[in-house]
Amino acid sequence: MTTTPGELGIGLVGHAFMGRAHSQAWRAVAPFFGPPLTPVMAVLAGRSAGRAGAAARRLGWAAAVTDWKDLLRRDDVQLIDICTPGDTHAEIAVAALEAGKHVLCEKPLANTVEEAVAMTAAAERARVRGVRSMVGFNYRRVPAVTLARDMIAQGRLGTLRHVRAQYLQDWLVDPDAPFTWRSDRDRAGSGALGDIGAHIIDLAQFVTGQHLTGVSALSETFVPERPLPDGGTARVTVDDAALFIGRTGGGALASFEATRFAAGRKNSLRIEVNGSAGSVAFDLESLNELWFHDHTEDPATAGFRRVLVTEPVHPYAGAWWPPGHVLGYEHTFTHQMADLLAAIAEGSDPAPSFADGLQVQRVLAAVQASAESGAWTPVEQPAEGNQP
Repeated sequence: MTTTPGELGIGLVGHAFMGRAHSQAWRAVAPFFGPPLTPVMAVLAGRSAGRAGAAARRLGWAAAVTDWKDLLRRDDVQLIDICTPGDTHAEIAVAALEAGKHVLCEKPLANTVEEAVAMTAAAERARVRGVRSMVGFNYRRVPAVTLARDMIAQGRLGTLRHVRAQYLQDWLVDPDAPFTWRSDRDRAGSGALGDIGAHIIDLAQFVTGQHLTGVSALSETFVPERPLPDGGTARVTVDDAALFIGRTGGGALASFEATRFAAGRKNSLRIEVNGSAGSVAFDLESLNELWFHDHTEDPATAGFRRVLVTEPVHPYAGAWWPPGHVLGYEHTFTHQMADLLAAIAEGSDPAPSFADGLQVQRVLAAVQASAESGAWTPVEQPAEGNQP
């Protein structure tokens, strides 16, 4: 299989939850967005020949291999999409960039700041050669979230005072839920903090345009051991929940909560920003809605109002359905692919960059350090001009 001018061959590493989501996005992006480069789903890499082959057939990939390093040598692969556990991100991404392949890497960028620094340095070296990279924080591409970012950038909220964000799940409430790689710090880096907390950290920085400068944190592992599938138990070495406060570079106060133990909450991501002139609020369980309060209006009639973010003028929405025909979780990944393909074609830097991923990694590290020490912990800041 070969690619032709105007096409971009994609190699996917990993075919579980995120691999399925990314596959759906690669299939949908060309028909709906008509990007300047057409993605070709060339090859899927997985550890088991049987499972990888079955996944490739089911998800629409032309071929399957059992070693991701094969993707580095293939002429029909120009971009490598990394959907594997965090302990493999650095090795795959650095090798791909050095081989001249564009890279899309799922969040969090890495398991440690040191790995993220190495990945960001590799991305900068590759950038000089026209090779692009992006980290996959898909919730930036929810139309309502992007609209909130645009409104804040336009000054609609005035001076920002508060940011509060939550990501609540309950899939580990049962103490008999089995041990998986997500319970192992060596594989996952952290627990709820890196898995879902990374999302709300990135969203807070993206929506406000301000980095966190310091944090004070608590974390807890409620179930210290979990059963193994084949018998026995294994020690849980990550957090089950993390709670922290912070301050942004613009002086806003921020609070964050990430947990897998909020019984009844399946995938509840919420963010609210309050400013001197108004507020915005978003809840992923009402993904097509943004709530907006204009504090400059007459108090007699002012209040939060619901904005249905499905108009053609809204971010991304015009590529899909008529107004009121709502979008879902899977569309955020399609938007991500559309932006990445456009950036590669234009020779511009896609966002969020590996440097943005590194900044989130530094916040995660500061939260872990603060939870262990009980002290306010500064967050190392990026170079001047590298803002979210």
